[in-house]
Amino acid sequence: MSSTFHGLQVAKRGMDAQQAALYTIGHNVSNANTPGYTRQRVSLETFPAYPAPGMNQTGTASQIGMGVEASTVERIRDTFLDTQYRDETIKVGYWDARAGALEKMEEIMNEPTEDGLSAVFNQFFESVQDVASHPSEAGARSVMIERAEAVGDTFSYLSTSLKTVQSDLQNERDVAVTQVNSLLEQISNVNQQIQNVEPNGYLPNDLYDERDRLLDEISKFMPVSLEYTKSSGNASATSEGVVTVQLQTSQGPITLLDGKTHQVNAISLKTNQDSYVTEIHIGDEIRNPESFPQGKLKGLIEASGYIDNSGNKTGVYASMIDDLDEMAYEFVNWFNDKHQQGVTLDGDTGMSFFNEISQKEGAATGIVIADKIKQNINNIAAASSGSSGDDGTGRKGDGKTAQLLSQFRQKVLINSGNQAVSLDGFYQSVIGQMSVDAQQANRLKSNSETLQGAVEQRRQSISAVSLDEEMTNMIQFQHAYNASARMVTMIDEMLDKIVNGLGTGGR
Repeated sequence: MSSTFHGLQVAKRGMDAQQAALYTIGHNVSNANTPGYTRQRVSLETFPAYPAPGMNQTGTASQIGMGVEASTVERIRDTFLDTQYRDETIKVGYWDARAGALEKMEEIMNEPTEDGLSAVFNQFFESVQDVASHPSEAGARSVMIERAEAVGDTFSYLSTSLKTVQSDLQNERDVAVTQVNSLLEQISNVNQQIQNVEPNGYLPNDLYDERDRLLDEISKFMPVSLEYTKSSGNASATSEGVVTVQLQTSQGPITLLDGKTHQVNAISLKTNQDSYVTEIHIGDEIRNPESFPQGKLKGLIEASGYIDNSGNKTGVYASMIDDLDEMAYEFVNWFNDKHQQGVTLDGDTGMSFFNEISQKEGAATGIVIADKIKQNINNIAAASSGSSGDDGTGRKGDGKTAQLLSQFRQKVLINSGNQAVSLDGFYQSVIGQMSVDAQQANRLKSNSETLQGAVEQRRQSISAVSLDEEMTNMIQFQHAYNASARMVTMIDEMLDKIVNGLGTGGR
């Protein structure tokens, strides 16, 4: 037979359970705008009935309900959507880094416009053609020198600007490595806090949220896989445990954070004197930058430059800088070679128009008009060495060499791939490749962001706090709490009758 006060205990449990649910609703509402917060729900379960089965059970007709209890407070979260979101975040991080780098490059190259390198070349060779048509005119020769200086200045400006942005990208790359290592340390600290709480039977939901937020953040930089290890002691069956974070590479996973030992294998970059990445160190593991997996860090490494498996410099900005150096080197050497074969107005030969450039690296910043040309415009060798006459003043001036120089863009051949192309063709292919790469990066970035947004929307529909839903639940649990309190009042009136009303007959 149940106790006289059985009803009070059932009502009290009801009040406690509804109160816990109301407190949880208050916690949800308070964190409605907190980044990374996952709404929580109290799991209500029926309290074990009385009496418990056994040999000495009382002779009741059936078990009597003992009310309700709040067993756990759980997060409402879908781990499958978390995985999808992080997979898309990896792509967004990679393509965003490439798109940003290429956008800055397009702004620097500024093609096709009237201020780009192609337009400056056009103006220069028009001035060379003017000298070919009027070899004795001082004005045409002066304009040619000015336009040649503009070509050198433009080459230098483009190369210097590209190197400045490249340096900024290298700094951003190093900052990204620091951020990744910081995130791993933070995840390790949260792991330790979780490990201290779970063995006591509690669910540290707010710590789970913080850890998931950090895992979302690190997934921008590289693809990671997660392994959870249950805590010992009296941990709840629904506890998540500590997480081990591994980097997924083509050669197999590398542990970034060991959840059991809390050891962090920090990432570091080995670079050469030009800050090009040569190796990536992850703890005791070494990876070549070319084989490093996709993510924001890989995008920044590719943009700023690295050494590939063949030992060559490569990357978005490295390739463009090398292409400009290639063009400048071929331009200066071919132009000088043809100019040296020509004859000046004073009948001299072997005159270089530009200062000699001995190597391709850095050639774009080394285009300088020879001092003899700047000091005396008559030293421009416009005539051919086979010229037999003069222009009426006793000076050579048939303009045939200048005519040959004006055809530079069609005559100079630069190796591109497996074939030799003209300077015009080479530059067009360089600009065209840049435009195609930028278009692809923007398109894939947009696609990835769309997919990421769709997954995030589904994730928020499950995990985010809905104030309307919380208000509805608040009213529901409030009424349940009031009903349980009314039960206490009713049972109090019953007990009052028993205590004060029975046995008073005949008084």
